[in-house]
Parts: sequence; structure tokens; C-alpha cells
Amino acid sequence: MKFITNLFIKKTKPQEISKPKESQKHKKNEEVAVRKGVLGEYKIDIQLSQLPKSYRYINDLFIKNPKSITGYSQIDHVLITPYTIFVIETKNYQGTIYGQKGQKNWLINGKFKMISPLVQNYGHIECLKSILNKKYHESFISLVSFTKRCTLKIDTELRHISSNELVIYDVELSEYINRKMAVLKLIQTEPLLTDTDIATIYHSLLKENIEDIAERQKHNNILSQLKDRVNEKESEHSKCCICNKVVSQKVKNFCLSNQKFKGEIYCYDHQKHSIS
Repeated sequence: MKFITNLFIKKTKPQEISKPKESQKHKKNEEVAVRKGVLGEYKIDIQLSQLPKSYRYINDLFIKNPKSITGYSQIDHVLITPYTIFVIETKNYQGTIYGQKGQKNWLINGKFKMISPLVQNYGHIECLKSILNKKYHESFISLVSFTKRCTLKIDTELRHISSNELVIYDVELSEYINRKMAVLKLIQTEPLLTDTDIATIYHSLLKENIEDIAERQKHNNILSQLKDRVNEKESEHSKCCICNKVVSQKVKNFCLSNQKFKGEIYCYDHQKHSIS
């Protein structure tokens, strides 16, 4: 009887647990990075909202910039105070950040290049100057904020409160702003900006702010394409100098960090021959 019953029972194959594809992993990593980036922006916004009411600030300012590759500048935060205007660039990198004040490129973990955030923020400030009256042009301070996911190994001057180019951790934002304001109040007997000036600057920038989603997406698409080109160029240089075989980033880094290879890249098979 049991044998007959089994004939009518539909047998199903056990479900296979498929491993996530590489593209799915990459997409997941990107989503995690975006979430962490949004969290970082939120932490900055909270600190800015707790500053004195006489200060005005704008988040995610998106304005036209003919000198930019994309034709736009996207500025994370602008804080307008009676004594200065802080232009804040936020970064969400993981690893050790190496950089000097005058360098065009900084390094992540001593290997991977990134455009100096100070150079990037200089472009933002120049764009803001093109909008505002000349009398405000000497009022800017560049401030770059990194999350605590990284370790800063940078020019010590950039951490000193007397500098007008500051690089800090995001958790230090309020502290650095308050300390900088205290220093400026000692140097300047009178505020540089009146309440009317602050309101004028604030509304002038808001007037230029582009909220159109299509234009913002266009900017992001161009940046994405530029990033893809850089990655393609990098992959072209990640080939064995003897057999032209593509090597992994790990192999490339090993070769470039080994003085015996004299700056050349070798695949695993040719590494032994190049040393001997």
C-alpha cells in the first residue's frame, strides 16, 4: 500500500543554494558603500544643525560650473558664519590615507590613487566665488571630513587649527568649527559678515542650486564613465611585460612594491625568471 501511495507523490529536487554572482557581490558592495555614505552625510548634518542659529548651511549644493569636466559642481556642505564660509567635502574611504598639502593625488593604503580632496574642494570654492560678490572671496575655508573607517597619515599642517585648509575626521567637525571660530574672533575684532551678508550669500547659493533629477543624473553618469575609463586604463597596465598576460591587482601590487622587479609587472610564471 505504501508503495502505491508513493507513486502519486510528486518528487521534488532539493533546492540548490547558488553562490552569488560576482556582479551581485559588486552591486551589494556598492549598496553598502552608499548606505555608509548616506549615514556619514547624516552625521555631518546633525552636527551642523546644532551650531548657533545665526549660522546658515546648505547640504548637497549642485550648481553649474563651466570649468568642471561634467559642467557641474556638487558640493556636500556650505556653512556660512559671521567670520568665514566653510566649504565642506566629505569622504567615505576605508584604509590608510596618505597625502600632502601640495600634492595633486593622494594614496589609499599607499597603493591606490585618489584626487586630493583639497584640490577638489579648491575647485568648489572657485565655483562659489564665480557666483558671489568679490567682497566675499577672502572669506572661505576649505574643510575635508573623512569617516573613522580610515586612518589619516597626512601633512600635520592640515590638522592644525590655524590652517585655512583643514582635514579632519567627521566626529571632529563641530569641535574644529568651534575652535576655528574662536581663533578667528581673536584675530578679527569685528565679524566679516553681517546678518544681511549671511542671508544674501545663503539665498544667492540656493537660487543657483539645481534640483532637477535628470541634470544631477547626467553629472553622475559622466563621473561613472570617467571612472570606468580609468579602470580600463589601469587594467591595460596590469599585464605581464613578457607574455602580455593580464595579472590580478594583487600580483601587480606585489611586483611594483618589490625592488627586484624594477617597476615592471610579471605574471607568476615569469617572476622567477626575472629575479634570476
